[in-house]
Amino acid sequence: MLILMLTSLTASPVAAHPHVFIDTGFELILDDTGQMTHVRVIWQYDDFYSLLITEDMALDSDGDGVLAEEEIAMLTGFDMKWDESFNGDLVVTEGDTPVALSRPQEVTASFADGRITTTHLRALEVPLVPGETLIMKAYDPTYYVAYEVTGPVAVTGGGVCHVRQKAPDPDTDLRALQEQLATLDAQADPQDAGLPNIGAQMAGSVIVICGAS
Repeated sequence: MLILMLTSLTASPVAAHPHVFIDTGFELILDDTGQMTHVRVIWQYDDFYSLLITEDMALDSDGDGVLAEEEIAMLTGFDMKWDESFNGDLVVTEGDTPVALSRPQEVTASFADGRITTTHLRALEVPLVPGETLIMKAYDPTYYVAYEVTGPVAVTGGGVCHVRQKAPDPDTDLRALQEQLATLDAQADPQDAGLPNIGAQMAGSVIVICGAS
């Protein structure tokens, strides 16, 4: 899991409730033929986790809320030290078929209003053919990290995509799950309690069709 591997929080057990919150956005990049070839992922970390990271890395020592150029360089890539099995907390499917994505490229970081924002680019190993439907879900299976697609889903390049977001139905998908979560200790393992892949159940979907009228 990304967050646990990168900080002193690595010793924490899997939790029944999220401890890190990330506002997420996407940029869908199309080539000249209208095929989607890349997805740029934007992560904006919550205030508390941003504070933990900047303090742990001894950044913003003067407390003015502005990082110097060399501090930004130090921050860039702090969340990109993925092991080989980590999928970037992003699952992309075309129909029922998983879409393979590259490792992160073109990594950036910034800091403003007390929050860290990072971006990275991932290539689709097989570009999305116009007219096909792509489904993207950002989630941590353990639900230690909660992702919410609050940022824009932008489209750039040589074509047009229709994008819509589908949130879990609070009356059907989430109510029973939330009731089960409420009975667990904050440090309980949801998998031990019979709640596998809880992050996927709590995650919304971004549904994309490119090249369609």
